[in-house]
Amino acid sequence: MRTTRSTRTGGEKEPRDDGQDPVETIDPTPLFEAASQARKSFGRFNLAIAGGTGVGKSSLLNAVFGEDRAATGIGLPVTRGIHYYVNHDKTLGIWDFEGFEVGTALTPAQMVQENLSTIATGPPEKQVSVVWYCVLSSVARLTPAEMDAIRAFDAAGKHIIIVLTKVRRARNLAGRWTLDEDAEKFLDFLADPRDHRGEPIDLPTVTVIATAAVDQGKYGPKHGLADLMTATLGLSPEGAQDAFRVAQRLSLPLKLELARRFTAAAAVSAAAAAAVPVPFADAALLAPIQLGMMGKISAVYGIDLRVVLSAQALSQLATQIAGKALARSVVKLIPGAGSVINASVAAALTAASGEAWTRICERVFTGELKLDDVESLWSSYGPTVTQVLGWVLKIRTNSTIPLVAEVP
Repeated sequence: MRTTRSTRTGGEKEPRDDGQDPVETIDPTPLFEAASQARKSFGRFNLAIAGGTGVGKSSLLNAVFGEDRAATGIGLPVTRGIHYYVNHDKTLGIWDFEGFEVGTALTPAQMVQENLSTIATGPPEKQVSVVWYCVLSSVARLTPAEMDAIRAFDAAGKHIIIVLTKVRRARNLAGRWTLDEDAEKFLDFLADPRDHRGEPIDLPTVTVIATAAVDQGKYGPKHGLADLMTATLGLSPEGAQDAFRVAQRLSLPLKLELARRFTAAAAVSAAAAAAVPVPFADAALLAPIQLGMMGKISAVYGIDLRVVLSAQALSQLATQIAGKALARSVVKLIPGAGSVINASVAAALTAASGEAWTRICERVFTGELKLDDVESLWSSYGPTVTQVLGWVLKIRTNSTIPLVAEVP
């Protein structure tokens, strides 16, 4: 009489009546635990955003991070004092400095100094990573009060990006979009700031990005946001960069870079686990590694699987990932592999599964897919034998786990 046993993930084998191997039931707990740990490890990216009334701060935030945190209005300031907003997974904090208005009790520089002092007394996870100082491009130059505010941020050691907002563009004779005259004048001023007498102005050297957060109609589509994100990531402290990748919603490549980092790490772990070849009967021993990888990738795309999937669907997903059919088909095509999963095959299976899960998460993130029928999705997007063999070849050729997959 044949006997079966549970896997390390606490699963059980359910008998089949078709004469094939029993179906493995895999516990999806490693997926949840890894997702939770990943969210904590990302840390938090804190953005300080400042500027006068009507410069378009809220529109800019919504364009990059995709969540409304303050009303977008015209006229009176829509925020007062300094306000702190945190997104749902706590990877993003926004320090929204009040609109700098003429006639207020404090100067803009004094407000900056006072607010930064308040922030400095808070915990490490609330400290400013980068400052966006927003200015309307149509004004063509900074006011003395704005320059004092920028100096105050610089004196506090903050990384500053001057964001020119609502920048209009026009098509040149070649049909390309070019910045309008006001924006060009402003950029010239910031490159070499001088007063009305032509005397140099002492202004910190900062990054300047021209943007339009929304379409400008006849003045062109939105633009400059990708440059703003690149500059922001480059100025961010190392400990806040992954949080920025997760919090932003504009750049899929930034998320993909992080997801593939998790895939590569899991593939290395799988190879180590199969350093002594694993029999097919114990193939599910790789499940905790693969499920942990999937949980981390889900976190990158802001997908909480506990919310979007039922317990039954999660169990089905875990079981599919740890299935033996794909491994058996791959090994059959590798001369001398026998009936075991060696290190390169384990790494290849894990890497191919990570790439497949990343494709699914990316499409769920963009709204192209829904996780209503995860079994069907995995059947459509899961790794093929050809893809896994491509990974095996890459790994054996490079003697390492490539971060980027370019396999058939």
